[in-house]
Amino acid sequence: MTTLSRPAAAPLWQRVLPHLLAILFFLVLAAVYFSPILFDGKTLAQHDIVQFTGGAHEAAEWRAKTGQEALWTNSMFSGMPTYLISTRFPGDLSIYLHNLFTLGLPAVVANLFLALVCGYALFVALGLRPLLAVVGAIALGFTSYNIVILAAGHNTKSLALAYAPLVLAGLLVTFRRNMWLGAALFTLGLAMNIRANHLQITYYLLLLVLIFGVVELIFAVRENRLPDMLRRTGLLALGAVVAVGVSFGRLYITEEYGKYSIRGKSELTKSAPTAPGQPAAATGGEGGSGLERDYAFGWSYGVGETITLLVPNFYGGASQGKLSDNSETGKALAAAGVPPVQLSDYLAQMPLYWGDQPSTSGPVYVGAVVCFLFVLGLLIADRRTRIWLLAGTILSIMLAWGKNFEVFNNLMFDFFPGYNKFRSVSMSLVIAQLAMPLLAVLALARVLRTRSMAAPVAGSSMHPSLAALAGKPADDADTTHTKRKVLLALGITAGICALAFLASLVSDFAAPVDAQLQQQGFPLDALRADRASLLRADVFRSLVFIALAGGVLWFYLQRKLSVSMAAALIGLLTLVDLWGVDKRYLNDANFQRETVVEQFVPSPSDQQILQDKDLSYRVLNLTSPFREANTSYFHKSIGGYHGAKLRRYQELYDWQMEPQLQQIFKQSKPEAAPVLNMLNMRYLIIPANEQAKQPEQVVRNPGALGNAWFVQEVQKVQSPDQEIQSLSALNPATTAVVDASKFPLNKTSFAAPGSTIALTAYEPDKLTYRANTTQEAFAVFSEIYYKDGWNAYLDGKQVPYVRANYVLRAMQVPAGTHTIEFRFEPKEYALGNTISMVSSIVLFALMVAALYYAIKHRPEPHSVQDTMLA
Repeated sequence: MTTLSRPAAAPLWQRVLPHLLAILFFLVLAAVYFSPILFDGKTLAQHDIVQFTGGAHEAAEWRAKTGQEALWTNSMFSGMPTYLISTRFPGDLSIYLHNLFTLGLPAVVANLFLALVCGYALFVALGLRPLLAVVGAIALGFTSYNIVILAAGHNTKSLALAYAPLVLAGLLVTFRRNMWLGAALFTLGLAMNIRANHLQITYYLLLLVLIFGVVELIFAVRENRLPDMLRRTGLLALGAVVAVGVSFGRLYITEEYGKYSIRGKSELTKSAPTAPGQPAAATGGEGGSGLERDYAFGWSYGVGETITLLVPNFYGGASQGKLSDNSETGKALAAAGVPPVQLSDYLAQMPLYWGDQPSTSGPVYVGAVVCFLFVLGLLIADRRTRIWLLAGTILSIMLAWGKNFEVFNNLMFDFFPGYNKFRSVSMSLVIAQLAMPLLAVLALARVLRTRSMAAPVAGSSMHPSLAALAGKPADDADTTHTKRKVLLALGITAGICALAFLASLVSDFAAPVDAQLQQQGFPLDALRADRASLLRADVFRSLVFIALAGGVLWFYLQRKLSVSMAAALIGLLTLVDLWGVDKRYLNDANFQRETVVEQFVPSPSDQQILQDKDLSYRVLNLTSPFREANTSYFHKSIGGYHGAKLRRYQELYDWQMEPQLQQIFKQSKPEAAPVLNMLNMRYLIIPANEQAKQPEQVVRNPGALGNAWFVQEVQKVQSPDQEIQSLSALNPATTAVVDASKFPLNKTSFAAPGSTIALTAYEPDKLTYRANTTQEAFAVFSEIYYKDGWNAYLDGKQVPYVRANYVLRAMQVPAGTHTIEFRFEPKEYALGNTISMVSSIVLFALMVAALYYAIKHRPEPHSVQDTMLA
């Protein structure tokens, strides 16, 4: 028997150099893509980042002024925790790892760079050569969704996706190579993924991990290796505990807040009788927990829209896209008399999307080359791997269909743990954008390995571990078999493109927005012809890339190309393919000279309101009250912009605020809205009316009740339904409504003539009042009630308080002169920080141990690639 000798390990610098060169290459790619930021001093115009800056401004100012965290802000929705807005956790030391990984690059540049590096780490961990790992990094990092979400400002989502490959790397190395190194990598990846604080992405990632576990369990039982599988699973479970512990502070308060947000359970038994701009479906009627199905499924990918994974413009691309002057629409508008100087600007915002979603910033496109290689992987990868990644891809697609596949998705929404907490189900395609490139690049590695094992090209080098495993050269049968699989994959993907082209011949290319355009006299026939042209052009584009990629593999198998040349050409094709589509949605037009902060220039209305130097009052901007946070930058706003506002506040809007806003519009009297009066709405910003030639106006509300006031009577009700409905006829200046089933009171009549109460000191999470009353009185505070954290103190002694008027705080005040304080003191924050600190130390210790192990121990004589692609 011949014993294979273990190859001598190369010097450390030789092993490290290819990886350093790869990282440098990724840095160049990210720098070139975002060159306006790095070299022209521009910033990326990101809508959600602008809104975040507005909403987080009060907390950021307080941090800069005092060095402390403001855990509550009054700048949005009349007051809410800053947990999901701008709260930092000193106990989470993983921030130092993140700073190390991103090299101090500007945010969006760092996100792309990190996505490439983590993708590279995944394939290196699988045992692929550095050049193939670079191809994999490009396939993962430049998937169109990664770029589209950066253009929109979804930076946390982008970070969570960037770290996801590290989790998969640790998972695969644990089960197919070295469980200790794998577990350390899994722990690091999951810790950083969770730290990015986009739980929906983490949720989808863990679904992919769960599918892997199910497949692995089935094969472990069949192959009698269940004890080993359970041992490795247990090690990963310990790593997950550490990863969760690092972000425990953030997760703990998020879980606590979730009970009171629109993701939590409603206490109402029915939805609001109206359908306001922010639908009642978002708040969940009938005592439900989580989001309502219609709201969660609002952004459902169309069944036919799935083909955008291969043909990006199948449904027109983004909701607003650019057409050339020579397009059919351009010609029709020019013929209709649109001046040439205006035509290009007009054509830059064309409603090209005609799919099922209400709107979109761009399709999910994984690439024609990746799709071709993915199909090839389904034909040549090992059974366990292809079942896992195919199942993940299929699940991803079915979840994204949402309301378009109700038989499956209603069951998921109603019964699968945690699934009803998330909206925009089309986001589930992130599972496919992880699974498809992974299988695609593994398939590429299998093809390039095939001929290397049979008869290497002269002068080409073979990975030492593969050479040791290869033994005697294989015959040409393996190469012939692989050629057939390449041709079959080529035929399948090209066939799908052909079907897409045939679909374009029978589609009407009509979009819901077309009805409105028709009323405006827009040339719809021309627009639809352009939509058809975009589809057909991308069909041919994808066919070209598929043919080129297939040609590279064919020439390689024909011994016309070396391994390195074939890998480099596939990498180049993948980069050109994805880069070209990405630039449709994030290009030079997205960059601007001014910074995000510089965009917040106070308008004349803001300047007028800011002349009022009182400690605290609220402003309502009627321009878009519950879909913008610009007002929050300068004022304490009634409205705001956030995906997880307090449920009770949303219900107050649905039931009372929206109808009362209609009364304001009809009567032009802000005092016509009692609910807004009790929220201390002192100023109303009325948007400009161009038709009436009226500028934006500021109206002072004489009905605003101030920061606190005494009422004469307390009206008892016995349920939340009665409480919110009673507000319709309530005069909050004299009467307060209290749910006696939750807050029993022994007194309902309070007569305290001449009593006064006023706010004397304001901090975001500490409010101080001075009360002077001749007898026991009942004070209502124009502050949002939040059970977990706000404590009331009377002359320094903690006292109970109640919820009144569905959302406000109230308390009985004894006769005399008193100092009343409300302090926001959530115990969860301190506890969470402590656990995060301990877990961070454990994580750092694991990383040091894993690094020492990796340096001191020579590479194993096999790789995950061998196991997965044998």
